[in-house]
Amino acid sequence: MPISDSDPRVFFASERTLLAWLRTGLTIIALGFVIARFGLFVQLLALQSNSHPAGASPQISAALGIAFVVIGSLAIVAAAVQHNRFVATLVPSDLPPAYSRRTAVALSLVVAVLGISLAAYLFTSSH
Repeated sequence: MPISDSDPRVFFASERTLLAWLRTGLTIIALGFVIARFGLFVQLLALQSNSHPAGASPQISAALGIAFVVIGSLAIVAAAVQHNRFVATLVPSDLPPAYSRRTAVALSLVVAVLGISLAAYLFTSSH
């Protein structure tokens, strides 16, 4: 079976890779949110039991959580930039006709901006 000159599988493989990085970045962002709020949870438990756990600091938890959120957002941006650069190197016959190559990149960048906004919210609410 001869392989044709046009092979959109290359483009779709690249897009699947971008979406996998988007899922990974979202997972890191979600983990960061949980870590940032865990310190608040520990603080509320300490108030309820009238004790103060040794070494428990909501500021450390918030800082670690914010770092995870920022790293997840940066991973999404890096993946979108890398995908865009790779797709720009493809010959037009490898691109599927009437298919927007910018949709996945735009979605990724919107999610990254929302991640940075979440980091800013966590930062302002922890101080």
